Formats: sequence, structure tokens, C-alpha cells
Amino acid sequence: MTPTFLRIDRSVRETANVVTIEIPVEDNSMPLASFKPGQFNMLYAFGVGEVPISMSGDPAVTDRIVHSIRGVGAVSEALAALQSNDTVGVRGPFGSSWPVDEAEGSDVLVIAGGLGLAPLRPALYHLMKNRDRYGRVGLLYGTRHPDDLLFREELDAWRRAPDLQVRVTVDHASLDWIGDVGVVTKLLPKIRFDPIDTIAMICGPEVMMRMTALALEDIGVAPERIFVSLERNMKCAVGLCGHCQFGPQFVCKDGPIFRFDRIRDMLKVREI
Repeated sequence: MTPTFLRIDRSVRETANVVTIEIPVEDNSMPLASFKPGQFNMLYAFGVGEVPISMSGDPAVTDRIVHSIRGVGAVSEALAALQSNDTVGVRGPFGSSWPVDEAEGSDVLVIAGGLGLAPLRPALYHLMKNRDRYGRVGLLYGTRHPDDLLFREELDAWRRAPDLQVRVTVDHASLDWIGDVGVVTKLLPKIRFDPIDTIAMICGPEVMMRMTALALEDIGVAPERIFVSLERNMKCAVGLCGHCQFGPQFVCKDGPIFRFDRIRDMLKVREI
């Protein structure tokens, strides 16, 4: 429950309100140095508060941790404003992870909406570094506007990769946009995969995840092979405070990655 105080090495602005920070970890035997794709840390901004932020770096790199932060509240805005040599409090890692081991031998769909690409980025790193263990791999990514695209250089590199199918769509196109326009589910017919033997990993706004999971079910992907990442008001990260209770489960302890068939009905209830 006590944060480790670490200094930021590098801060990169991704979009108008998203910043990626890199934090060196001098002792790679620390728990902070090892995480699974999809897990999160609790980041503490001095004098402001603490929030959960998913890891967005390479899980194979153990000398630093990477977080992509969107400034939308007091704490996240304070964290996004930090610069090189500023100190941040960190505790973790916490939570469940993307099923990258379970997916071996199958086709894999990585489907992101907006900032949802950040928690999926570690899974993409793992998939590409172990590409021979998987079937066809596809990345479907949707944002509101081209200016909201994250990790642009990596997106370009992923597009050029011969063994990764990449499709990007926006809700509102600019005049120079030459890609797809519309919701991310419209991209499903444009890539090759076997619905019977596919594992899907989805992260984005809750309505986007629900509609994407249902669209995958409609074309034959089993609900137990669909995984989503929930974002709730996590405070303690260990299931004690109850802030992130989701039906009988706690997002911080039992999630944030859930099998869709286990939470499908609860996602329909707006009060949960």
C-alpha cells in the first residue's frame, strides 16, 4: 500500500491531452519491473491523489515502466503535467492480464477504441515478439478524429509489418484523411481470421466494447474467447475499499481484464 518514489526519465506528448511517461526502475528485481500485458499500477501525484493507470510499455523490458495518461481529472491532469526528473509515486502491478499465453496457436484480434490502445500495446509487443506462436493477428483501432491517434510512429511500423493486419478508422475525418471512417466494428469484414479459432482482446469506451463483443459473437466468436478491459473507480487496488465493485466482483482484484461471457449481462445494467 506504500508507493515507491521514482523519477520520470522522459515525457512524450501523444495528443492534445495524452502524455506517455517513462520511469526507470533501477532494481529490476523489484515487483514494479515485471508485469503482464493488461495490468495496471497506481500512480500518485504529490498533494493531489492516486489513480490507476495501465502499463503501456513492453513487458519484456524490465528496466523501466511506461504509462500513457489522459488528463481528464485533477489527478490525471497533475500526472500528465509531470516532466523529466519529476517524482511520482508508484505501486503495483495489479490486476489480471490479457490471455496472450492462452491465445497461442489461435488467430488473435486486438481491438482498441481511443485511449484503449494503450492497455493493449503491451499485448501487441508480446504478440509481435513471439509471432511464430500465433495464427493471423489483426489490429483494429478507432478514434474520434485523426488528431487523437496514439503511437503514430508505431502504427506506421505495424502497418508495414507483413504478418500484422492493421486497420484504422475515425468517427470524423479531416480533409487529408485517406483511411476508413465509421465505428470500429465496420472493420471486421476487412481482415482475415477464423471466428471459430480466434481470441479477441478489446479495450475502449464501455459501449464500444459491448457492441464489438456482440458483433464478434454474431460472426461466430465464442463469448468465452472474447476479453474486455473495464475501467472503474479504483481506489485501493486490492479489493478492500469497494469503490470498483462490479456486481459480485471487484475490477481492481478480479479484473481489469474479464472474459465477456462472465460479465455480459452486467454490462447491460447502467446502474452497476
